[in-house]
Amino acid sequence: MQSQFPLYPPAASNFAPRVDDLMTYLTYVCVFFAFLITAAIVYFFFKYHRKRPDEVGAPIHGDMRLEATWIIIPSILALSMFGWGAAVYVDYRHTPPDTLDIYVVGKQWMWKAQQPNGLKEINELHVPVGRNIRLILASEDVVHDFFVPAFRVKMDVVPGRYNTMWFRPTKPGRYHFFCSQYCGTNHALMGGWVTVMDPTDYAAWLSGTSGGAANPVDVGAKLFEDKACATCHIADGSGRAPSLNGLYGAQVLLADGTTVTADDAYIRESILQPNAKIVAGYQPLMPTFQGQLTEEQIIALTSYIKSLQSQPVPAKGAGIAPSARKK
Repeated sequence: MQSQFPLYPPAASNFAPRVDDLMTYLTYVCVFFAFLITAAIVYFFFKYHRKRPDEVGAPIHGDMRLEATWIIIPSILALSMFGWGAAVYVDYRHTPPDTLDIYVVGKQWMWKAQQPNGLKEINELHVPVGRNIRLILASEDVVHDFFVPAFRVKMDVVPGRYNTMWFRPTKPGRYHFFCSQYCGTNHALMGGWVTVMDPTDYAAWLSGTSGGAANPVDVGAKLFEDKACATCHIADGSGRAPSLNGLYGAQVLLADGTTVTADDAYIRESILQPNAKIVAGYQPLMPTFQGQLTEEQIIALTSYIKSLQSQPVPAKGAGIAPSARKK
């Protein structure tokens, strides 16, 4: 009979075996030394306890071999733990290029996910097995934390910025996810399910349930016109602001001489805080849209800008930054 409370949750992602192996190693080392130290304490207690009330212990001088042993061995063990953990962490923080990008927005007290075709889910997340998945995480209110125990992955979801996490599901099934950062009254109820599907089933599910979903690129294109972005960000680079064609993923030269990668975080910052990073050759004239756009609308605008990636950057300038009149 299987235990109702297993030691570990199911291992259902590429990170799970590596994290479990590291935790097993840490546990074995800690248990081994706990028994060793306890046994030494008990042994020395009986061997060296005072035999007579007036007995005085003999002076003991240090042994360099012993000193070296309990410095070198713990140092090697500690460095091995650090190195192993760092290797797992570095892999976790370096997202591969071939990811399926899904936006996840946390708010008190629910999770809203948006698939690449615009399909939105609440407290549910469908992903294909064997595919590298990148979650782009944002919060509409307070700090949350997206945690999938079966995948051994978690990431803070912070208001005012994007965080990302990636994983590759390895087993079809349904796996619970939680908010692991206390976020208010109903924090304990803020959870949902990740459904890992075969790629063909995922494709069928995505096509069969997307009828009522608005394509985020189309929504973003409409917002781009409604907010008069197109009057400054002209495709051929002749406007008062840089062209957005081919912007996403490119290196943008700023007025201070530094460069920045035009990723999701840069686009979001340029929409909400246009004066934070000024593109070289342009003046800071773009108004802020802070408080005027929801996270879903920012995601739609980002999707639209991504759709322009295949179009060449005009020679006159590149970068979203702040709508501006050329110098």
